[in-house]
Amino acid sequence: MELSLSHRLFNSSSSLPSLFNSRIKLSQTHLFSLNNHHQKLQFFTGLHHKLATSMEPQTTIPHAFDNGSSITSSETGRIGEVKRTTKETNVHVKINLDGTGVAENNSGIPFLDHMLDQLASHGLFDVHVKATGDIHIDDHHTNEDVALAIGTALLQALGDRKGINRFGDFSAPLDEALVHVSLDLSGRPHLNFDVQIPTQRVGTYDTQLVEHFFQSLVNTSGMTLHIRQLAGKNSHHIIEATFKAFARALRQATEYDLRRGGSVPSSKGVLSRS
Repeated sequence: MELSLSHRLFNSSSSLPSLFNSRIKLSQTHLFSLNNHHQKLQFFTGLHHKLATSMEPQTTIPHAFDNGSSITSSETGRIGEVKRTTKETNVHVKINLDGTGVAENNSGIPFLDHMLDQLASHGLFDVHVKATGDIHIDDHHTNEDVALAIGTALLQALGDRKGINRFGDFSAPLDEALVHVSLDLSGRPHLNFDVQIPTQRVGTYDTQLVEHFFQSLVNTSGMTLHIRQLAGKNSHHIIEATFKAFARALRQATEYDLRRGGSVPSSKGVLSRS
């Protein structure tokens, strides 16, 4: 089989390369190669669609894992939405793992909102947090319950965790500060927090609450999280580098691995809190 294209199809201007003055021939072998490439493209496009469909999270999770949070979700995709109400706080969290970095955070704790903005911006998650609490006492309860709700929202958005990378690892510098974060979406909650923050407060925010934030998030999300400070003298820089490194590591872990073909990234075949 042979396909011929006449040079009359092209402009006969003398500025055209001389090759257009002759007939262009595509052999049957070339056509087969192009057709084969097209079939492969269709295959991977279909595979991506199947992965996106099969990895949509379930809309419910066991009550034992929600830590008192009421979970709602009316949308498809990897979205978690949590409402948590106690006598101390009222928290509403919504997170989209496949977002664009939209941040709408109003926890009543300005420095915490600034850190949640880092989570959205550097993880490319859409993060929406609205909280009221007994901050007239201190920030402890609100800081804790926001983190618990974010962890629960992550748990919901991840669903059965099919096809994800599972592991994330990132080191983030911020001027003199350098913080390394490594995490595993294993279903097993564990925190190793090796960070020395030199001052007791940044603005009005108690720097002891940083570790407590991540411990609370780990407890409800089922995440193994290691945070290690490699350098740093300024408290603000150290904490912000921590949140930036966490955001990038979490982004790595939650992204899809197309080679995995939608399977659960575990030799056991399941990743769960139980």
